[in-house]
Amino acid sequence: MIKIITVLGVLILCSASLIISCTKGSQDVLGVNSCDTTSVQYGADIVPILQANCYRCHGNGNTGGSGGVLLEGYPNLQKWANNGFLAGNVSHAPGYIGMPYGQPKLSGCTVNKIVAWVNQGAKDN
Repeated sequence: MIKIITVLGVLILCSASLIISCTKGSQDVLGVNSCDTTSVQYGADIVPILQANCYRCHGNGNTGGSGGVLLEGYPNLQKWANNGFLAGNVSHAPGYIGMPYGQPKLSGCTVNKIVAWVNQGAKDN
C-alpha cells in the first residue's frame, strides 16, 4: 500500500511540475504568447520592431553617433541583413556589438523574428 501511495505521489508531483513548467517557463507549448517565425514579413513584423527599438539611433538620418548605420528603409536595412550584422548584433552574438546599444537584449521572440526574416532571405514583403 505504501508503494502505491508513493508511486501516486511521484506521478502527481511530476504532473504538477509539467503543468507549471508548460504554463510559466514555456508558454509557447500551450499556444499562449506563441512566437510564429514561419513567415516573417518585413512590413508587418520587422518595421514595427525597428521603429520601437532601432530608429531613434539608426533612423531619420540619425547616423552621427550610430557608426553610420542607417536601418530605416528597406534598401538601408537590406545591406545589414545580408552581411550578417543585423542578426549578429540583435542576438548579441560573439564578435558583434549587442543592440540596442546600452539597453537590455530584445526579447527572445523579437530576436527570433529578425533572425528568421534574415534566414528567409530578408525579403521586402
